[in-house]
Amino acid sequence: MTGSPDASVATPDDPAARVDELRALVAYHNERYHTLDDPEISDADFDLLVRELRQLEADHPDLVDDSSPTRAVGAHISATFDPVEHAVPMMSLDNAMNPDELRAWADRVLKGLDGDVPSFVCELKFDGLAISLRYEGGRFVRAATRGDGRVGEDVTANVATIADVPERLDGDAPPAVLEVRGEVYMTRSSFERLNERALEAGEKAFVNPRNSAAGSLRQKNPAITASRELSFWSYQLGEVVGGPAFTSHVETLRYLRGLGFPVDEHVALYDDVDEVAAHCLRWQEHRHDLDYEIDGVVVKVDDEAQRVRLGFTSRAPRWAIAYKFPPEERTTRLLDIQVSVGRTGRATPFAVLEPVFVGGSTVAMATLHNQDQVALKDVRPGDTVTVRKAGDVIPEVLGPVLSLRPADSRPWVFPTTCPACRNPLVRPEGEADTRCVAPNCPAQRDQRIAYFASRGAMDIEGLGEQMVEKLTTAGLVADAADLYQLTVGQLVGLERVGATSAQNLVDAIDASRSRPLPKLLTALGIRHLGPAAAVALTARFHTLDAIIDAAADADSADADAETVADADRLAAVDGVGEVIARTIVEWFRQPANRDFIERLRAAGVDFGQPDAGEAEAADVEQTLQGRAVVVSGTLTNYTRDEATAAIVARGGKSPGSVSKKTLALVVGDSPGASKVTKAESLGVPILDEAAFEHLLATGDLPPT
Repeated sequence: MTGSPDASVATPDDPAARVDELRALVAYHNERYHTLDDPEISDADFDLLVRELRQLEADHPDLVDDSSPTRAVGAHISATFDPVEHAVPMMSLDNAMNPDELRAWADRVLKGLDGDVPSFVCELKFDGLAISLRYEGGRFVRAATRGDGRVGEDVTANVATIADVPERLDGDAPPAVLEVRGEVYMTRSSFERLNERALEAGEKAFVNPRNSAAGSLRQKNPAITASRELSFWSYQLGEVVGGPAFTSHVETLRYLRGLGFPVDEHVALYDDVDEVAAHCLRWQEHRHDLDYEIDGVVVKVDDEAQRVRLGFTSRAPRWAIAYKFPPEERTTRLLDIQVSVGRTGRATPFAVLEPVFVGGSTVAMATLHNQDQVALKDVRPGDTVTVRKAGDVIPEVLGPVLSLRPADSRPWVFPTTCPACRNPLVRPEGEADTRCVAPNCPAQRDQRIAYFASRGAMDIEGLGEQMVEKLTTAGLVADAADLYQLTVGQLVGLERVGATSAQNLVDAIDASRSRPLPKLLTALGIRHLGPAAAVALTARFHTLDAIIDAAADADSADADAETVADADRLAAVDGVGEVIARTIVEWFRQPANRDFIERLRAAGVDFGQPDAGEAEAADVEQTLQGRAVVVSGTLTNYTRDEATAAIVARGGKSPGSVSKKTLALVVGDSPGASKVTKAESLGVPILDEAAFEHLLATGDLPPT
């Protein structure tokens, strides 16, 4: 097939035609996903097709057909590999999309057990490729994909390259035959390294870890599979000859771990379905804490005898269900590619999408990063594209579905002029970003003002991009210093701004005059100068005037050696360095910026107190002198800036990444998975908030 089946022939008034259409679509996408490892649509879009088909078959029993894909498992196998017939069929799982559907399944289980209350085992649902491993006499002899549930593909040579798969089983008396089911997957960190290698080689980036794992496992050359850093989790037994009998699934997992198989540590046992639902929702919120992809939680009845009583449908066990998380990837139409210009003049391409619900919200725009990424991904207006939104991360276009590309498609060309001011765009040699360098660009002006007012800077509530655009369009504001001259009367004259909103905004602007110096330094928008460096500079110089003086000394061509050495303190501050110091000097060199600072001073904005930092430093023991502590995630008693300030005030530094020189990684809620993984690999201690406070007070790591 070169394209998906025609999806326009049926109408809601013609259920038979719609059923035929859906069966063709499901079968087609099944083959692309399971056999070709080249899906055209996301898992979520596929699930919607299957659910619609099942509902129509339930509403119209006369249309039910035993050959329907709703009664099948997986897809037909590829001719690339030899077939393997499974001694025990590898079934699929029914899905629950919300807590109500999960409870409805639990009610059916309870009814099927005549009121005999079960316990439920919860396992993370790994986003990988189902696999069957066969051992004879304790020795690995064969690996097979699920295929259509009855017959899979022989991928023994490739699976043998996976370090997690034991060649021989631990223990003295292994079963004559032991079949282990599990999931082959690719970690996030391995996926990142795979894409780094692809980009270095000038090749197209891979879309996601799941497809990369599946494609890696189906390589004809096992050496390619070995280079892809695949991993394996075990979670079920298939055929067993001469092995022990188990009364519960938990016992089975314990047995697998004892034989040397990797079993995920996040297995939980509950007696109440409401606890199961809470467990699923908890993992839905924390799915990105892990270094591997999960798309749900698998819930199973624990008792083996109860499983036998419940039995199977034609495609799935009645004693298990997959609780699916909201999709983080969907396919939709790319309507247009446009370019926005930020406060530093950076021109960023973004996708205008046919709205799609993904990652818990409706997405109509997504980032395309830069000119090179658009060219590398080769996305074009009119394409069907895969969109990803993970948690609070900005939505991103991963790539096009090439088989659905219109015949008249043409590559998108990056513009040569700024969309806001029509001045030429410039791409400096050796840089990935294209910029507008016009000093009077209105887009840069508006973005600088919005950044000044943002939460991480002066935190002026009610002053977002739309309000900034109203102010600049009306000629009331030309830069952020003008904000402090605004009156209620001026604001009431703007469209859809009432007296109450106007007063609230004036009050919020007034309150921002007393923001601490790190907030003001961040708000200036000096390139590379972020909150952590702003805190470090404040701890060293205490006032904006002292920082300005140091920058002026560094810029003085005829300064004496003592003055230059003193000015070098800008670069010497931990967390600042030469690059940030140079941008600070360049920023204060501009007459317009110095004028801007004086207008802020005249408006009464706090520039810091000369003695405050010294008094604070005198009161705080330097427990972390010269040591690096990294903070990741959300803490209860500290903002990120406050945690950094606490470290710096005690003589330490707080870089943005973990290295072998890091003393400790402090983690709150939803920490960065890559930082945690790096800390674990380097043996860097990982501290919770209580341990962090102990470290601040004593300079010592808490006892383990």
